[in-house]
Amino acid sequence: MRGILASSIGVTCAAALALPLAPPAAASARTPAPAADVATRTAETADARADARADVPGSTQSLPLRPLTHDRASGAVLGLTPRTVRTFSLLGVVWDDPSADLHGRVQVRTRAAGTGEWTDWQDVETHSTQHGADPDSPEAASGTVRGATAPLWVGESDGVEVRVLPEPDPGGHGEHGEQPGERGEPEDAGPADTGSGGGPSGGEGAGDADEVSALPAGMRLDLVDPGEAGPEESAEPAEGAEPAESAEIPRTGVMTAAAKAASAVNSALVPLGATEIPSLTAEETREELVSLRGPELTEQQQAKPYIGPRPAIVTRRGWGADESLREGSFVYTSTVKAAFVHHTASGNNYSCSQAPSLIRGFYRYHTRSLGWRDIGYNFLIDKCGRIYEGRAGGVAKPVKGAHTMGFNSKTTGIAVIGSYGAKKPSSKAVKAVARLTAWKLGLHGRNPKKKTSLTSGGGNLYAKGTKVKMKVISGHRDGFNTSCPGGKLYKKLSSVRSKAATYQGR
Repeated sequence: MRGILASSIGVTCAAALALPLAPPAAASARTPAPAADVATRTAETADARADARADVPGSTQSLPLRPLTHDRASGAVLGLTPRTVRTFSLLGVVWDDPSADLHGRVQVRTRAAGTGEWTDWQDVETHSTQHGADPDSPEAASGTVRGATAPLWVGESDGVEVRVLPEPDPGGHGEHGEQPGERGEPEDAGPADTGSGGGPSGGEGAGDADEVSALPAGMRLDLVDPGEAGPEESAEPAEGAEPAESAEIPRTGVMTAAAKAASAVNSALVPLGATEIPSLTAEETREELVSLRGPELTEQQQAKPYIGPRPAIVTRRGWGADESLREGSFVYTSTVKAAFVHHTASGNNYSCSQAPSLIRGFYRYHTRSLGWRDIGYNFLIDKCGRIYEGRAGGVAKPVKGAHTMGFNSKTTGIAVIGSYGAKKPSSKAVKAVARLTAWKLGLHGRNPKKKTSLTSGGGNLYAKGTKVKMKVISGHRDGFNTSCPGGKLYKKLSSVRSKAATYQGR
């Protein structure tokens, strides 16, 4: 399966430099920017851990955004002029107050490390605050949480430019906070969209003080290097083939205490150090259900359990999680009554062989940039239909995630990697959602075609304490006023419910 990184990359971020450069069409005259322009989260923020461990594997560069000389064509007032940076593959904009909304557009251009070519402007999904821990929960009240855009996967890059365009009317994008174009779908913005002819934005300068002050305080661009891929990570599934299912082979090498703990919570399913939990037949799954939850099952459930066959799941060790990034303990909820389906809104320009790198990037972004205790989702699914373990605590256990603000208790969160406002999800990904929910909900006796009662922990649709009837398989937008999981994926949930019920034998 996917290889864990063979080497560790220690990064001393205060020493890293961001080199401003001229627009791509011109020759560049490079002068070092102030060292403060590039720093890892551990060096920059006050909540850095006292042990100040190195970022291994991967790293996060953090570049404070600066007022731009007002660009009348694009309207940008804050951002960064084109510059050279250390190699990264994923980015997002972060700010201090997690409750502050960013009313405006964030656009980026990046330079491919392999070719030196610059991309067109791309929109970053700005309405991402609806993901996260429930209000007043220990995770939300930790003092480390920050506001942020959704992460955007750009591939291996070594140059970046960013601009923030304030929105004159905070309600200008509609009640669901849509970006220009399809809901929740990052898109390329050509010259006609930006009025800039595709060139760089205005230079750094005074900007418009009123418009800058209306934006969230402390805005900065975080550039994430997810770390090098292992040799097993390069294999792409054959066209039309099912996701590969490996044997229960533990990974070789020394495991840290944190890695052992993250693996041990799956010990009822696979040996310590396994990189993948293999699929089971329907009969094997029913037998496992009795062994896992026998005393809790009713006589009827023991006689005829409705549960889908367990699908193959890549473990955290399989996708290369650096277990030192997360909080040490695991947090559980009492049961799983419903599953919320999401999209990562990170764009669709990735290959399935890159999915482990994307997940490592999401994980680092959630923990180091947003200040969460772990990756927010309980599970992730790539467009080839491969399923990955998300937040640590055990795939068969009711791990409490940070995916649907207000409804993280007694639920599980499943994210399909990509943006599905304008693009349809693959049939393999949709099938994987059905297979995963049939098994995960079956562990707790839930019927995918039914509704269940959940109590809101607080959000913009339901006040804290409100009891809500929710479909057992719901979209993120059912619990929060958001475009997630994208209109195209949301339309597939009806078929997901039917398929999941069929997999359960109903």
